[in-house]
Amino acid sequence: MTEPLVVFPDVERLIVDLIKDRAELAGALVAVTPPSGFDGSQRAVLVSRVGGAWIEDLRLDNPLVDLESYGPDKSAAHTLSLVARALVLQLRGATYGGAAVHDVVEEDGPRWLPDYRHAAANRYLSTTRLVLRPA
Repeated sequence: MTEPLVVFPDVERLIVDLIKDRAELAGALVAVTPPSGFDGSQRAVLVSRVGGAWIEDLRLDNPLVDLESYGPDKSAAHTLSLVARALVLQLRGATYGGAAVHDVVEEDGPRWLPDYRHAAANRYLSTTRLVLRPA
């Protein structure tokens, strides 16, 4: 007998959809890709899956996700990164697209990382691991 197919939701969309409308992020773009004309000086949180794998249990996904937080200056970018980080860490127990967020673990907290693609950019980067399981 074959196991039922387990397809997890797009973790990038999961995070964007669950935090983008939070009052704490009012005025900030939360997206997977930057908009046209983005120069890195806008208040924005960009979400990217950067790895992770099924480990031992094929009904658990362990995606690694980067949050790139941008602002008009270094202090604003740092503040935005702390807010985005706190909101993602609160996702434990959330459900989305047929999956539940079983756990959230910070792998690397916000760190200053210049963005050489955008001369005006002020960017902080953090990495979080989520554990997803079918709801």
